[in-house]
Amino acid sequence: MGRGAQHVRRGRLSDSDGADPDVLVVGGGLAGIAAALDCADAGARVTLVEVRRRLGGAAYSFERDGLNIDNGQHVFLRCCTAYRGLLRRLESERGVVVQERLRIPVLSPGRETVVLHRDRLPAPLHLAGSLLRYPHLTLVQRLSAARAALALGRLDLDDAGLERRTLGEWLTAHAQSPEAVARLWDLIALPTLNLPAAQASLGLGAFVFKTGLLASASAGDIGFHERPLSETIAEPARRALTRAGVDVRLGWRAESIERAGSSLRVRGSGATDAPDTPDALVARTAIVAVPHARAAGLLGTLAPDVAGGLHQLESSPIVNVHVVYDRPVCEHRFAAAVDTPMQYLFDRSVAGGVPPGCQYLAVSLSGAEREMRMSVDELRELYLPALSTLLPGARGAHVEAFFATREHAATFRAVPGVARLRPTARTSTPGLVLAGAWTDTGWPATLEGAVLSGHTAAEAALAAQ
Repeated sequence: MGRGAQHVRRGRLSDSDGADPDVLVVGGGLAGIAAALDCADAGARVTLVEVRRRLGGAAYSFERDGLNIDNGQHVFLRCCTAYRGLLRRLESERGVVVQERLRIPVLSPGRETVVLHRDRLPAPLHLAGSLLRYPHLTLVQRLSAARAALALGRLDLDDAGLERRTLGEWLTAHAQSPEAVARLWDLIALPTLNLPAAQASLGLGAFVFKTGLLASASAGDIGFHERPLSETIAEPARRALTRAGVDVRLGWRAESIERAGSSLRVRGSGATDAPDTPDALVARTAIVAVPHARAAGLLGTLAPDVAGGLHQLESSPIVNVHVVYDRPVCEHRFAAAVDTPMQYLFDRSVAGGVPPGCQYLAVSLSGAEREMRMSVDELRELYLPALSTLLPGARGAHVEAFFATREHAATFRAVPGVARLRPTARTSTPGLVLAGAWTDTGWPATLEGAVLSGHTAAEAALAAQ
């Protein structure tokens, strides 16, 4: 699972008194943060540059009209040990909570709430009772889903053939009806793969179900960020990097990478908070930890083969609809939804800082190509009635605020064949290392995958010193 943050500082890898760092990390998202901390803990002189004025990458929050808004609802699982380890390293674990046992309320218009949950039996029997009582499927569909789950658990994740099919095709071949896919399988596929099962890679889909639900009874317990992401990731990361001796340069945009003798030179601009930052930084090793589309542009000269693959690695969007009501309308801290345009909704009242008596709900929409093309008014016309149909308490409530946040390239597109496009951390260019959830971590584009990639990149960077 990578080096983690447990390594003892060994003293500087370089005895040089020069200003050049041993390792230059380009990108201040989770991958870059994890890589920079690991390298610094090992004694390397590290500089981290980030184009934004904050750390955290795609996991960030902002303020709007007095509310603290997360750009997306970034949940994680108990089995996400690398991400949870990073939170411990950042001393921000108090900002998250993990369910004692997996529990997913499932809402449907005009029907009572159903709860998918695990019991105390070992995996994979821990979900059997809940599945066999799940009323959104017929008894025949439930029994068929149980057989399909067992068959999914027997798949060999190293089988290259899994990358030639979609999860949906496999489910259809295993007698899963469109209703079963929509009302059960997509409850897991959409938030983890950012695509419905009909489009998603069977390889990544099998990984998600086996790792999160079938391998261990407790693996799929869900973790939530109870505080804004700025308090959980961005601000604690800045403090931890500073304590570790990392030179953090925000607002500095990397524009190209080139060979400089036995080192690498990254040319860029910005860093208004550090006016002495030059327009080029030189280091023995550079870790490129930016989104894959940006990485493709930076790597075109030194690693054209990698850049070519990244140009083919498409993106998948996420849209979040934010609604503030003048009263509580939902009793659940989070819930899934079926037979409705909604997918998952979250109560963000405490983290958002809404006025007393109000409730702030965030509706998370994965694989949201259609919603990306919709205006805010169109989203309002679709989702306010859907919320009222799903939540009886919303029917008489006044909407205090309604807006949307969009991440058009939230994740790489987890379709069949994507595995061959995901590069390893090491490249054929000496000193050039890659990090990001888009690298070959085995995971889909998740918080866990991003942190794992940072640990792997740090190992490669330290080995190159």
